[in-house]
Amino acid sequence: MWNHKLPPGFQGLREDQPLETYVRHLPHWRQEGATYFVTFRLGDSLPQNKLDELVALRLDWERRHKQPDSRDTLEQLAREATQRTERWLDQGMGSCLLRDQSNATILTDSMHYFDNDRYELGAYVVMPNHAHAIVRPLKHLEYPLEEILGSWKQFSSRRINARIGQNGNLWQEESYDRIIRDEVHLYRCLQYIGRNPSNAGLSGTCPLWVRPEWQALGWVFEGTS
Repeated sequence: MWNHKLPPGFQGLREDQPLETYVRHLPHWRQEGATYFVTFRLGDSLPQNKLDELVALRLDWERRHKQPDSRDTLEQLAREATQRTERWLDQGMGSCLLRDQSNATILTDSMHYFDNDRYELGAYVVMPNHAHAIVRPLKHLEYPLEEILGSWKQFSSRRINARIGQNGNLWQEESYDRIIRDEVHLYRCLQYIGRNPSNAGLSGTCPLWVRPEWQALGWVFEGTS
């Protein structure tokens, strides 16, 4: 499937270009022109024992690696932490406010608001307690990925809170993100997004979207209903 023509503007990870790295609870990489696979979740989507397990994973990882800040090691840590987290998220823990279609629509509206201006939105799925998206910042310095994700969270949090009569930030502050390496990786990320509802036993109930220009080139969810 990845032999289709690439979406306009797509750029995979470039080893010949500068790559910025910073680490919070998870490592993050930034490169101008890159396209990212992102995951962001509601603040109550993981109980404290799962959060403690992620902290223990990080500490154990650092003890077992002589160069814990090397790129390869950080990528392995991010992969393992993310795999665990996504398995837990698919169990539907927490308030799952995004199961309400009106709340999910508030989130998707926020994601589309600056599409084609500050970023290009490639695809997404909204699950009951988290969301996945493919996004490419168009103004790397003016509107970096952190600011894009922050605007989605801020807008949707304000609107959902007003709707349900609640206060406070709904979202976990830190998101997971990864630069999409190449067209094969792009295909796999797209299909992961498309399969997430059925893998969680929620087929047909979660908002799924692929950019129309991508669909015209054959970049679609396969095997979804």
